[in-house]
Amino acid sequence: MTDIVYWHAATGFPLLTALTLVPLLTMGLVLCNKPARSLNIGLAGALLNLALSLYLLRVFDSRAPGIHLAESLDFLGAGYRVGVDGTNILFIPLTAILGLLALVYTMITRHRSDRLFVACLLAYQGILIGAFAALNAMQFWFWCLLELVPVVLLTVSAGTGGQRNRVIKTVLQYWLSGLSMSLAGFLLLSAGLMQSGLDFSFDWLTLKHHNLAIPHETLIFILLFFGFAVRMPLFPFHAWLPLLAEHGTAASAAIFLHGLKLGVYALIRFILPLVPGAAEDWADFVVSLGLIGIFYGALLALMQINMRRLLAFAVISHTGMLVIGVFSFNDFALEGSILLSVAYGLATAGMLFSIGLIYERTRTSYLPRLGGLFENNSAIGLLFLISALSTMVMPGTPGFDAAHLLIEGAIEEHGWLIAIAILVGNVLAAGFLLWAFQRLFIAYPRRFMQPYSSIHHPVIQERIIALAVCGLLVATGFYTTPWLKFIDQEASEIGEHYPEHRSHHANEPAP
Repeated sequence: MTDIVYWHAATGFPLLTALTLVPLLTMGLVLCNKPARSLNIGLAGALLNLALSLYLLRVFDSRAPGIHLAESLDFLGAGYRVGVDGTNILFIPLTAILGLLALVYTMITRHRSDRLFVACLLAYQGILIGAFAALNAMQFWFWCLLELVPVVLLTVSAGTGGQRNRVIKTVLQYWLSGLSMSLAGFLLLSAGLMQSGLDFSFDWLTLKHHNLAIPHETLIFILLFFGFAVRMPLFPFHAWLPLLAEHGTAASAAIFLHGLKLGVYALIRFILPLVPGAAEDWADFVVSLGLIGIFYGALLALMQINMRRLLAFAVISHTGMLVIGVFSFNDFALEGSILLSVAYGLATAGMLFSIGLIYERTRTSYLPRLGGLFENNSAIGLLFLISALSTMVMPGTPGFDAAHLLIEGAIEEHGWLIAIAILVGNVLAAGFLLWAFQRLFIAYPRRFMQPYSSIHHPVIQERIIALAVCGLLVATGFYTTPWLKFIDQEASEIGEHYPEHRSHHANEPAP
């Protein structure tokens, strides 16, 4: 049985519910106040949520496995379940950090007095935290459905491209298909409990403890996996992401691309412990998709001239690596996948913020029209470079130790060929990111250069964003031990559900 520690044993108030409600209540205050005050109210709410998320890290006991700060409430036949463990503990503070930085970035843009824009950013933050904390399958699905609302509103009201209707149509087609499949999978999971003589329930702990009695395991796996694959996005379910990244805004895209890790988290939370047998049977197929995605995303990124599309294909490439780590059925690889997801989320957001700041000056994100920007924009250039180095898993960044763990696990389970393929894909990532940096900040533009905007740009806010992202990446990169301690116990517990011949515990020596 999974150990459960309820919130009143560690705090004086339901912390996880507060983390979800604070941005949502702040959103309501923003909509009810004057536009000129909207950003200040949003910043106050985001700062409060960041403080609560840091308090969450402080009260979380990384030495004890199981669910911590659990909250449970039954009403009208439905169950509200939230809790944190090593699987989701790091995603919640990162969501709070990126939400705050997105609002700081908004201070520099034309949306600083746009109540709807600020409200959508806050709503997005609350929805992501609610989804990451959910321990009820239907509750998790409901938050994922709600996520469509701020995505659609931000794209329609604040998008920068001229094909917004096409973008919305594509996103709705893909997301609603994925949500329909995952809903069917959750319903089959709960129906399987009834066929086994148990009560109908979407509670994650109940499903986990009685997963051996659930029939139709393969069908459930297919529905859940393909539903989550759209959300990640994994090749070939990725076509909506480059469109959305190209026509969205940098502030919304930064927190949104972190939200993509919700799909990887869903694999770990709802597939590995609930349908482990089917996950093992389909592991080779999933790893094949991951390998194709690594090279497909990297090669397409090399061909892009729009920086937002380039970063979108970089995310597709990195998703393939993360999926291989999850389906290596190995504690090392699982720890690496979780930590790498967090590192990629922060690093990708850093690059998007830098591209957004450049766009505010030049009104373009096309590489041939940009160049020679480092001299007058050194803080932005440094932000892009350090974020890119973290994405390339260079030493001194949090991605380095995470990728090392992932590759060790992949070697144990899949052999050297898969590990070499992952490394080659990472070399390609280094190639297109460094080439992009060179074209953006070092080389002179080959085409007509967009004139710099005459609008004064607040340098202080730019430096806050650059220092925050670079400081977090460097600090965690040189000292990843505390973050691995958060993950370690839960990775070992999930490893107990692996098939016997695939179980490798983190306390055993690596080859």
